[in-house]
Amino acid sequence: MAYIILNKNNFFHNLDIISKRTKSKDKIAIVLKDNAYGHGLLEMAEMSKEYGIKKAVVRSCEDAKRVEDFFEYILVLGEIPNSASKKVRYTINSLDSIENFPKNSLVELKVDSGMHRNGVLSSELREAFLRIKKAGLILEGVFTHHRSADELTSEWFWQNDNFKRVKKEAKALAEEFKVEPLRFHSANSASLFRSESFDEDMARVGIVSYGCLEGSDELKPVLSLYAKKISTRELKKSQRVGYGGRFVAQEDLVVSNYDFGYGDGFLRCLSNKFVAPNGERQVGTISMDNSSFLTDKDEILIFDDARVAAKQADTISYEILTSLKSYIKRWIV
Repeated sequence: MAYIILNKNNFFHNLDIISKRTKSKDKIAIVLKDNAYGHGLLEMAEMSKEYGIKKAVVRSCEDAKRVEDFFEYILVLGEIPNSASKKVRYTINSLDSIENFPKNSLVELKVDSGMHRNGVLSSELREAFLRIKKAGLILEGVFTHHRSADELTSEWFWQNDNFKRVKKEAKALAEEFKVEPLRFHSANSASLFRSESFDEDMARVGIVSYGCLEGSDELKPVLSLYAKKISTRELKKSQRVGYGGRFVAQEDLVVSNYDFGYGDGFLRCLSNKFVAPNGERQVGTISMDNSSFLTDKDEILIFDDARVAAKQADTISYEILTSLKSYIKRWIV
């Protein structure tokens, strides 16, 4: 069966770099959504705790429950709970959702500073505070999300300015509504690495902690994917391989089949064009459970840097990583 190796030293190396930018590991909130970007939710939670990370960001209430013992603070981005928690915070993504949260829930208010996706409008801040108080919720933070932090345009500065105005008004409203001092955060991975003077209460770091932020040579990818051989055969000139026979041998070749296919997360669009890090060429249409390469090795390294694989698929490293199924065995070394 295909398997994944997670390199703890590389992960800690990346966290060292991040903590220098945040000026404290206590300001790092590790993003563990979507099975920790394909790395494994529990595996990354365990290593994060070992390093000293106390904050985590997840997508669902179920994920929060699974990692609750690893962290002091957890923020759920996308679900409303059935009951309040003393440790888990929940995101308010719209005005209309506020009344659906259980009384005494710890909440953080997301504000739309320009992404125009989730979050209340800046003009709705007062109304949001009113509804939160009426619903009996405990507001702890206000945050936003950048839409173009990884692109060298002026939009990053524009959103920062928008959020500065939001913070000023939110602080005034917190005093008026007798709310405890609020937590403010906006920095994702790309934003943190653009800032020369980080000054927020925490940074939500995802892809950078996994070592796959585009354009950064100092980071080290954490995940390597290997596949094991199922069978080998000699391919004669003019013989074809796989569904549709889309690869035709131009000479006698040795081809082997490996236990990793699109059902496991190997994007089918990579068929007949993917080249593994050690030079093994993939041939034929990638199947659901296996794929063929021009080699007879007992196992091969499929990729050890999702950014490289992403370029071959004309996509981003996030898609390569999150496509990896959770049942693939993951080992920490």
